[in-house]
Amino acid sequence: MSQILADICYIRSGDKGNTCTSGLIAQSPEYWESIKRSVSPEKVKALYGDWIGGSVHCYYMENIQAVVVVMEQALGGGATKTLRLDQTGKSFGHALLRLPVE
Repeated sequence: MSQILADICYIRSGDKGNTCTSGLIAQSPEYWESIKRSVSPEKVKALYGDWIGGSVHCYYMENIQAVVVVMEQALGGGATKTLRLDQTGKSFGHALLRLPVE
Protein backbone atom coordinates (compact mmCIF):
# COMPACT_ATOMS: atom_id res chain seq x y z
CA MET A 1 0.00 0.00 0.00
CA SER A 2 1.39 3.41 -0.91
CA GLN A 3 1.76 6.09 1.71
CA ILE A 4 0.67 9.71 1.59
CA LEU A 5 2.09 12.58 3.62
CA ALA A 6 -0.79 12.26 6.08
CA ASP A 7 0.85 9.02 7.23
CA ILE A 8 4.13 10.70 8.22
CA CYS A 9 3.47 14.44 8.76
CA TYR A 10 1.69 16.93 10.93
CA ILE A 11 0.33 20.07 9.24
CA ARG A 12 -0.35 23.63 10.29
CA SER A 13 -1.57 26.19 7.77
CA GLY A 14 -3.01 29.64 7.48
CA ASP A 15 -3.25 32.80 5.44
CA LYS A 16 -1.25 35.94 4.94
CA GLY A 17 -3.55 37.92 2.68
CA ASN A 18 -3.78 36.06 -0.61
CA THR A 19 -0.87 33.77 0.33
CA CYS A 20 -1.36 30.39 1.97
CA THR A 21 1.44 29.08 4.16
CA SER A 22 1.58 25.49 5.33
CA GLY A 23 4.09 23.85 7.63
CA LEU A 24 4.66 20.11 7.28
CA ILE A 25 6.44 18.57 10.25
CA ALA A 26 7.82 15.03 10.32
CA GLN A 27 6.11 12.81 12.88
CA SER A 28 9.50 11.18 13.44
CA PRO A 29 13.04 12.10 12.27
CA GLU A 30 13.32 9.00 10.08
CA TYR A 31 10.56 10.39 7.82
CA TRP A 32 12.45 13.58 6.99
CA GLU A 33 14.26 12.35 3.85
CA SER A 34 10.98 11.03 2.42
CA ILE A 35 9.28 14.34 3.08
CA LYS A 36 12.02 16.26 1.27
CA ARG A 37 11.70 13.96 -1.75
CA SER A 38 7.91 14.23 -1.72
CA VAL A 39 7.41 17.99 -1.39
CA SER A 40 8.63 20.36 -4.08
CA PRO A 41 7.20 23.51 -5.67
CA GLU A 42 6.41 21.56 -8.84
CA LYS A 43 4.52 18.81 -7.00
CA VAL A 44 2.54 21.30 -4.93
CA LYS A 45 1.64 23.35 -8.00
CA ALA A 46 0.55 20.18 -9.83
CA LEU A 47 -1.64 19.14 -6.88
CA TYR A 48 -3.58 22.41 -6.83
CA GLY A 49 -3.46 23.38 -10.50
CA ASP A 50 -5.18 26.70 -11.24
CA TRP A 51 -6.04 27.25 -7.58
CA ILE A 52 -2.53 28.66 -7.16
CA GLY A 53 -2.16 31.75 -9.33
CA GLY A 54 1.40 32.58 -8.30
CA SER A 55 4.62 30.91 -7.29
CA VAL A 56 5.18 28.10 -4.80
CA HIS A 57 8.22 28.14 -2.52
CA CYS A 58 9.42 25.37 -0.20
CA TYR A 59 11.68 26.18 2.73
CA TYR A 60 13.29 23.09 4.23
CA MET A 61 14.33 23.26 7.88
CA GLU A 62 16.69 20.38 8.60
CA ASN A 63 17.07 21.22 12.29
CA ILE A 64 13.38 20.56 13.04
CA GLN A 65 12.56 18.18 10.15
CA ALA A 66 9.96 20.53 8.69
CA VAL A 67 9.15 22.29 5.44
CA VAL A 68 7.19 25.50 5.04
CA VAL A 69 5.27 25.68 1.78
CA VAL A 70 4.35 29.19 0.64
CA MET A 71 1.69 29.39 -2.07
CA GLU A 72 1.25 32.87 -3.55
CA GLN A 73 -2.05 34.06 -4.98
CA ALA A 74 -3.71 30.92 -3.67
CA LEU A 75 -6.71 32.16 -1.68
CA GLY A 76 -8.82 33.91 -4.28
CA GLY A 77 -7.86 37.38 -3.08
CA GLY A 78 -7.60 36.76 0.65
CA ALA A 79 -9.97 36.20 3.55
CA THR A 80 -11.95 39.41 3.16
CA LYS A 81 -12.16 39.29 -0.65
CA THR A 82 -12.55 35.66 -1.65
CA LEU A 83 -15.74 33.77 -2.40
CA ARG A 84 -14.00 30.47 -1.68
CA LEU A 85 -15.23 28.37 1.23
CA ASP A 86 -11.70 28.10 2.69
CA GLN A 87 -10.84 31.79 3.08
CA THR A 88 -7.92 31.29 5.48
CA GLY A 89 -6.17 28.30 3.92
CA LYS A 90 -6.87 25.72 6.65
CA SER A 91 -8.35 23.09 4.34
CA PHE A 92 -5.99 24.14 1.59
CA GLY A 93 -3.05 23.16 3.76
CA HIS A 94 -4.56 19.83 4.75
CA ALA A 95 -4.89 18.91 1.07
CA LEU A 96 -1.07 18.82 0.94
CA LEU A 97 -1.26 15.69 3.06
CA ARG A 98 -2.63 13.87 -0.02
CA LEU A 99 0.74 14.06 -1.79
CA PRO A 100 2.26 10.59 -2.20
CA VAL A 101 5.37 9.72 -0.22
CA GLU A 102 8.37 9.01 -2.43
